Amino acid sequence: MSGQGYEELIVLNRKLDELLNRYNNLRTEVAELKNGNEGLKAMLHDRDVKIKELEIKYERVKLSGALLGESENASEAKKKITELVREIDRCVALLNR
Repeated sequence: MSGQGYEELIVLNRKLDELLNRYNNLRTEVAELKNGNEGLKAMLHDRDVKIKELEIKYERVKLSGALLGESENASEAKKKITELVREIDRCVALLNR
């Protein structure tokens, strides 16, 4: 092999090593980003669950306030009670079948 061919082979080997190092670094980075993404998804899910729980609690507080006589929520409480009574009636009708 000629001297120039040998030098080109050495240069190609260096470039190949460099590309392999970059590839491995990027694979590591991708794995870390995937783990971080999964963690963020879990946090988001937990927050969504917490928000739903708080919304339910808020609705209960509004309803109880209306039942205690707060005028601004009284009509809403009556509507909610009517909905609940209708739902109970549907359940009783299904049980009587």
